[in-house]
Amino acid sequence: MAVKQLLFLTAVVGALSGLLPQAQAPSAPSILITRQLAEIEGLVVGDAVQLSPDEQGDRAQTFRIAGIYEPTPDPMRLGEVPREVRLHLPDLLALTRDESTPAGTEYVEAINVALVDPADARRFSQDVNARMPGVLARPARDAAGSGSTFVVLERFHLAIAAVTILASTVFLLALTIMLVDERREAVGMLRLIGLPARRILLQVLFEGLLIASSGALFGLALARVSEYAINAFFQWRYDTALIFVHVTPDIAVLCVAIAVPLGAAATVAASWALLRRSGLRLARR
Repeated sequence: MAVKQLLFLTAVVGALSGLLPQAQAPSAPSILITRQLAEIEGLVVGDAVQLSPDEQGDRAQTFRIAGIYEPTPDPMRLGEVPREVRLHLPDLLALTRDESTPAGTEYVEAINVALVDPADARRFSQDVNARMPGVLARPARDAAGSGSTFVVLERFHLAIAAVTILASTVFLLALTIMLVDERREAVGMLRLIGLPARRILLQVLFEGLLIASSGALFGLALARVSEYAINAFFQWRYDTALIFVHVTPDIAVLCVAIAVPLGAAATVAASWALLRRSGLRLARR
């Protein structure tokens, strides 16, 4: 199973206040730094800096900035300034290794593996567990568990959406009944000139479909504009590339599939009670 080669390991250095610009050293090991760190410290590609594993700056080593990257957005760290440095694994071990620890005897508690095909995550974890006793491998989605923050938020949003749809349906039905009642004289005249109730009801159905479709399209357009405005504001506010609102095609189709039938059904239900009356009574004669 193909596994993406990981070129760099993210390392958050404890005391980045000890990151001091130095003269350019082409022979120094290369590192990557976040865009936010580069802006705060005024660093550019090619600068040489010193990194130390402690606040006192002891055992500092010189590195050369090979690139500046945008950190992966993390909702759990919203509001934090990502002052991170990425080093090659041998350079990281050499920087953080205790003097009493021989080289090559370091250990890690967890390793993240990125697969070419994420769908193979479960099969890959089962294969690792079978081949390496004592090592626990599991997909990241399973590691989150059913009680993770985002799973709870997803269920909360689902409950809020269900309540909103139910309340909106009741409000829409009441509003439609009032609108239909205002047109009862026109409906009565149509009945008096000979149009059957089924014909009028079919016309009302098409009218309801047209209004519901127009409202759904307007709602999608408003959601799209709001999406750009909300993302732009909060990305500026928190200096992050995190997407706060995203209207996917699946969400758009689901909204239309719910809004249009509900709107048409509310119109027909409100009109059906009205059409059961006689034409003279509707025309108030």
